[in-house]
Amino acid sequence: MKKIIGFILLFLFFTSCSSDGTDMISIENSEVTLIIPSGFPELNAFVSQNKPTKYGVELGEKLFSEKRFSADNTISCSTCHIQANSFADHNPQAIGIEGRVGLRNTPSLQNLAFLKFYNWDGSKLHLENQPLVPIITHEEMDSSILEVIGKIKEDPTYKDLFKKAFGDGNVTPDRIYKSIAQFEYTLISANSKYDRVKRNEASFTDDEMKGYQIFKDKCASCHSGELFTDQSFRNVGFPINTNTNEAGRARVTGLATDYMSFRVPTLRNIEFTAPYGSFGQFADLKSVLDYFDNGVLDSGNLDPTIKTNGRRIPLTDAEKADLIVFMKTLNDEVFLGN
Repeated sequence: MKKIIGFILLFLFFTSCSSDGTDMISIENSEVTLIIPSGFPELNAFVSQNKPTKYGVELGEKLFSEKRFSADNTISCSTCHIQANSFADHNPQAIGIEGRVGLRNTPSLQNLAFLKFYNWDGSKLHLENQPLVPIITHEEMDSSILEVIGKIKEDPTYKDLFKKAFGDGNVTPDRIYKSIAQFEYTLISANSKYDRVKRNEASFTDDEMKGYQIFKDKCASCHSGELFTDQSFRNVGFPINTNTNEAGRARVTGLATDYMSFRVPTLRNIEFTAPYGSFGQFADLKSVLDYFDNGVLDSGNLDPTIKTNGRRIPLTDAEKADLIVFMKTLNDEVFLGN
């Protein structure tokens, strides 16, 4: 009898160890090192509070392509943020569920770990606070975070990834936002021809060099630094979106001086992010340069650099052609998935 009891206790001991073993095994979720390219600014201060990890990034990438984020299961983040377009699309304004048209052009997603503000009007300072916006916006996904969680929380793949990324399989809003941000922090573009020239691995053609000189003379005051944006908000006199919900940066600050001012966009991978402007006012780069050359709209808060120059950035046709040739050297084929 004692032998039988001892056998049972021994069996229960090993069974217990076996059943609990998967919970007790420590999953190695190593931190992903974000390499800061030469000349780039420091990482956003919030990156250190949500450092990308192997499984956090994997989970974030999967969630980025999850169509169940939308009310009718047709729209994901990647529907509008397409890698081949530098994580933008070719629509003048974002298109959501049921073909609903959004207020603004879809911004590209690149080098987000180095930015101080997000969205055209800088309404978000933390990348982790941004994903909820498209989820709840009527013109985009028209859903709620609780509805999203209800759809995916019993999915075995998600349970496994949440466990690997965060220690258990609980699906929470905070974990969803953090993992998406971790994935987006890894979207670093710094291997264009321009970058290779800077690293002495390539050389500009004569036309590219002429375009680079024109860029430094007439564009670099706003599109400055290795991000090719000074991250400021400016009214550059573009055609105005007549939608009454639009006010640019003034939607955030409430200041008349910020009316129709928008964050200066990066020029990296610019060839692939057409159309241009906050609501896709310009079909191509030539149209943008023609508009600056012909004269922009006047306003009380028009950017001083343009206002003091007769509301123009004068350019000859040859200068425009060379400038566009230079801007194409900012294409990062690897980043674009080509």
